[in-house]
Amino acid sequence: MLIDTSALLSYLHRDEATHLDAVSLFHGAPRRVIHSYVMAEFVALATARGPPRQRTLAFVADLMDSAAIDLVWVGEPVHRAALALLRRRLDKTYSLCDAVSFVVMWDRGIADALTTDRHFTQEGFVALLG
Repeated sequence: MLIDTSALLSYLHRDEATHLDAVSLFHGAPRRVIHSYVMAEFVALATARGPPRQRTLAFVADLMDSAAIDLVWVGEPVHRAALALLRRRLDKTYSLCDAVSFVVMWDRGIADALTTDRHFTQEGFVALLG
């Protein structure tokens, strides 16, 4: 499954309504994929809404070093593919991070996203926290 920004916040921050589900699904997944744009977006979101910054940054560093996480570093080809997707979906309010997630999911044959974001279902994916 791809792990989205909202799921990382739910996992780390006990005050989130989906915290217990996020923890359970995260630990139960046979495959966990995250990309670098999700981590960047997560730092901003957690700073605005969540746990202390030091805890957030330690969590991100742990994710980067975890053998249980398949971390995709977004390069120019994926970035350009995501921008092209946004141009084709002008009727949607997807973020660039969302579009990168969709491209990564299509490229890797991933159907499930650990997310609360309805945009994933709009593209035909399963939102596990939705």
